[in-house]
This record gives sequence, structure tokens and C-alpha cells, in this order.
Amino acid sequence: MSDKTTIGVGMIGYAFMGRVHSQAWRSVGAFFDLPLTPRMAVIAGRSKERTQAAAAQLGWADAETDWRELIKRDDVQIVDICTPGDSHAEIAIAALQAGKHVICEKPLANTVEEAEAMVRAAASAPGLSMVAFNYRRVPAIALARRYVEEGRIGEIRHVRAAYLQDWIVDPEFPLVWRLQKDKAGSGALGDIGAHIVDAAQFITGQNVVGVSALTETFVKERPLAAESAGLGASRADSMGQVTVDDAALFIGRLSGGALASFEATRFAYGRKNAMRIEINGSLGSLAFDFEAMNELWFSSGGGGFERILVTEPDHPYVGAWWPPGHGLGYEHTFTHEIRDFLEAVATGTDPSPSFADGLRVQRVLEAVEQSAAEGSRYTKVED
Repeated sequence: MSDKTTIGVGMIGYAFMGRVHSQAWRSVGAFFDLPLTPRMAVIAGRSKERTQAAAAQLGWADAETDWRELIKRDDVQIVDICTPGDSHAEIAIAALQAGKHVICEKPLANTVEEAEAMVRAAASAPGLSMVAFNYRRVPAIALARRYVEEGRIGEIRHVRAAYLQDWIVDPEFPLVWRLQKDKAGSGALGDIGAHIVDAAQFITGQNVVGVSALTETFVKERPLAAESAGLGASRADSMGQVTVDDAALFIGRLSGGALASFEATRFAYGRKNAMRIEINGSLGSLAFDFEAMNELWFSSGGGGFERILVTEPDHPYVGAWWPPGHGLGYEHTFTHEIRDFLEAVATGTDPSPSFADGLRVQRVLEAVEQSAAEGSRYTKVED
């Protein structure tokens, strides 16, 4: 590119994740002092009319209906993948082979084999790559990791993680792509369970090395979707089979010896986006709930928990935003993610989480499915 301070971005997908990524690309330069200025060059989607409308609404300069054409463009140096999981591997590998930098939504792929192919492509490509586990960029979660690194809770003994939603409790809710294994890979396990696995590994600095699991599909047949957008949909008259899990529950062990439990469900009435994690150590404990995302709870010295309002300028990412006490929201995590990715691209350093980190999560998900299929047999996570 001729202007070394500007870098062109092409994004594939314009629905829920496309909208929130667009918000991040638009806002990141207004709040962070960046080494590169992103230019929102082009967005791609299958429908010409809808993609052009999304480009106009979300701030993209141009629109394509074929992601392959987007990758070919000289004004695109970064490819941002916001599509369902069944297309992640094909798009990411093609973009990396074309010399682009790639940021890809989670989970990295639908299978371990696809994720492995993506890691191989990333290892041999000139461009950099990152998987978009945005919850790592919640200031309270980043602060929790800092506390663990500083030894403030001591040796980690327990991890207790849950991600609870209720958006498909209605059995008449349509059969959207997230409920179809060929498109989504898995259900609550991959959609939200992947987040708590990554968060647990990120905060503790340890890997899940083995699991014993249960999965369940509570509603096995649903009306087909006539139209869908984001997490909403209208239903058609005919019915179809749900081919993914509605809930996953598993225990496990971390590489440092700690015991862990994980629960992911989209059938927890009243829980909208309760992504929770508690970590108990030999010297203290940490607790977080995304439905109160600006708070981290900390216990040490034998006392009860105390609330930390994570809005101070010395807390991770917070100094770029508002005065103390003025909380951040869901969308800010993606802005932080894009900021970190641009910093890595500018300096030529490996972004985190890498595709290899995404593969590690995928291996945990595979072990959970295998364990559940074999009567909850304890299953090691492959290295």
C-alpha cells in the first residue's frame, strides 16, 4: 500500500458479528492512538441488496457478493471473517495464502481437522492471524489475569465457569443456523462454551487437559426459519431437526492440577448473557459475571469478597475511554480486540489469541463431545 499509515480492511459477513465488528473498526481510531489507520474498504455477503445496504449503514466504502473477489483486492490487507463456522477454514486459508492478515470469529472452525489446517496455513503465511475471543478484552477479565500473574490468589485450585442464556427456550423458536451442526459445528458448546474454555485458560495461564461431559438437546425439532437476522428469526410452516446440543456440562482438570467445571446452556430462563467465572486459589479468589461486566470481585486474606469497579485509568484498556465510574459495554471488547490486532500487525508480533490458541479450544470441544458420546468417560484433550 502506498500510504504506510493506512491499512485496508475487508470484512466478510454483515449480520450480528458483522455489525459489532464494524462498530469496532469505525471507533477504534477515535479512542486509541494507533500505529495504523484502518480503512473500511469493502464488505462481502451473498445478497447484493443486503450487502450494499449493510455497507451504507455500517460505514464500508464498497460491497462484494463473492468473498473470493474481496480477497483478491489490492486495497484489502486485512480480512475480517464474521461468517458461520462452516466457512471459516476455507476463507481464512485462502486469505492467508493471498498474503493477507486475518482475524477470524470464534470458534476457530467446526472441527479439529479444519482448525489444524488453519494453523498450518497461518504458520507458513506472511500475514498475521488471530481468533476473535472478545471476552479476553473485557477490562475486568484482563485485570483478573493480571492478578493471577502477580500471584495475588496463589496456587489455583478451582475454576468454576458457566455461560447461561435463554434465547431459545421457546420450542417454537425457528431452526436458525446456530442449531444446525453442518453450519455451526456444535450448539451451546461451541457457541458459548468455547468462550468460557478460552477465558479459563486465558486467566489462569493453564490448559484444560481432560474432561468428563454430558450434553443434551431438549428440543429436538423446530419450525424452519423463514427469515433470520442476528439472534432473531421468523418461522416457516414446516419443521426440521435440531442437530446440535442445547446444553453442555463438563468437569475437567487444568494443566496445573486445578479442578474445573463448565456449563454452557441456552435454556436458562432469565439469564440473558450470564458469562461467569470464579477462580479459587491458595491465597484468594476472583469472580466475574458479564451481566455486571464492569465489576471484578476479589477475596484475599481470609475475608469475604470485595467489589472492584473496573473503570480506573490504570485498569486494562479503560484509560482510553471515560472518567472513572463511567462503565463500558459489550461493543467495547471488540474495539479493544481490533486495537490489539492493529498493534500486532504494525509491529510484526504474533497476535493473541492465535490460531493455535483457537485450535487448543477446539480440541477441548472435541473431547467434550467424545466424552458425552461415550457415557461421560474421562477423555484427555489431545496436544
